[in-house]
Amino acid sequence: MADPMRIRAQASGGKATVRVLMSHEMETGQRRDSAGKLVPAWFIQEVSASHNGKPVLTAEWGPAVAKNPFLQFTIKGAKAGDKVSITWKDNKGDTRTDEATIS
Repeated sequence: MADPMRIRAQASGGKATVRVLMSHEMETGQRRDSAGKLVPAWFIQEVSASHNGKPVLTAEWGPAVAKNPFLQFTIKGAKAGDKVSITWKDNKGDTRTDEATIS
């Protein structure tokens, strides 16, 4: 299983800024290893976020996203103490969900 995501969420003025650093290799399937063989594609396909259990973001990604991707977004109506949950799923079927409390 992948390393935990680093999630930082800070409330300010009726909204919260959420920053997420995901740990993932993100292989495109076009790179070759030292033996000349193609490295199989392995990348995050779906990312979703929820605020106190309510979906607030859904994204579909492809192989062109960088290794260990960073995502930032804003949630209106969020306040300190609320929960933010981030989930990703990759093309091999692996998933990861992590949660943070807005400060």
